[in-house]
Amino acid sequence: MKSKTTLIGKVVTLLFITAFIFTTLSACDGENATSGDDTSFQIGIIQLLDHDALDAAREGFLSVFEEQGIAIDVDLQNAQGDIPTLSSIADRFVNNNVDLVLAIATPSVQAMYAASDVIPIVGTAITSYVRAEVVYSNEAPGTNVTGASDMNPIEAQINMLLQFVPDLQTLGIAYSSNEANSVYQAGIASDVAEALGLTVVTGTVTTTADVQQNMLSLADRVDAIWIPTDNTHADAMPIVGQVSIDTGIPVFPGEENMTMNGGVATLSVNYFELGRQSGQMAVDILVNGSDPATMPIQFAQSYNYIVNGFMAQELGITVPEQYADYISFPE
Repeated sequence: MKSKTTLIGKVVTLLFITAFIFTTLSACDGENATSGDDTSFQIGIIQLLDHDALDAAREGFLSVFEEQGIAIDVDLQNAQGDIPTLSSIADRFVNNNVDLVLAIATPSVQAMYAASDVIPIVGTAITSYVRAEVVYSNEAPGTNVTGASDMNPIEAQINMLLQFVPDLQTLGIAYSSNEANSVYQAGIASDVAEALGLTVVTGTVTTTADVQQNMLSLADRVDAIWIPTDNTHADAMPIVGQVSIDTGIPVFPGEENMTMNGGVATLSVNYFELGRQSGQMAVDILVNGSDPATMPIQFAQSYNYIVNGFMAQELGITVPEQYADYISFPE
């Protein structure tokens, strides 16, 4: 009888231990699932400077994660236009071993690519990734970089410009010589203008401090000025606009926010939507395991016409009828 009781006790003890182990394992599995659900991706954002287009691209990028309910921990760093600071920001992201970096504007992606060939980098508001030497081709990047390009519809922009200034003979092109994207766009614009029989005069800057004198110099020699999506000029558009009013020479920038801050009209990439394209690419990398090296560079799919009614009035320009619905006035 004593032996039987002992045996029953051992069986009960064994069952209890088994149940405890099963319960513990189940609890651990539950904790892992919860941990997986609560995973927050670490994203570094390296932005060249503050201006409306770059800010819109950033907000578009972030909106994708919010809409899809994907948790992210964002480290937003802005170089405020200082190129050496970009390298420090890039090193910070490497040291923190972030999961992905959003690089906004060409100098940002160049700095981040120089710092890491491992961390996935998604760019936005970058005209040519190939010219920036961060990918091998648009179709097959072949590096840890991919993203969305803000390449302008330059030929359409210049044809639009001619509708506002039909007697134009000489076109000025103002751009920053130390921004690869600007140099590239300026070359295309020059070829387009010359093919249309226009004389082209170029003027370059390296900092915002050069913008006023460069604009005044061009205004003495041209009938109108075109500016690409140039970060240096974007930061100085109020100066550009004042020179335009003072000299009577209209300016046609490559981007809508630049236009509303001192230009006359443009056909512009929608930067918020461009940022959304980059955001979805980032989701594909982080959530779906896509490889940037095999993700083709995307191009803008959404464009906006914009006419600055204030600048048109100040310069005495009659807005062509087909653009009347696109007139806006600065707030």
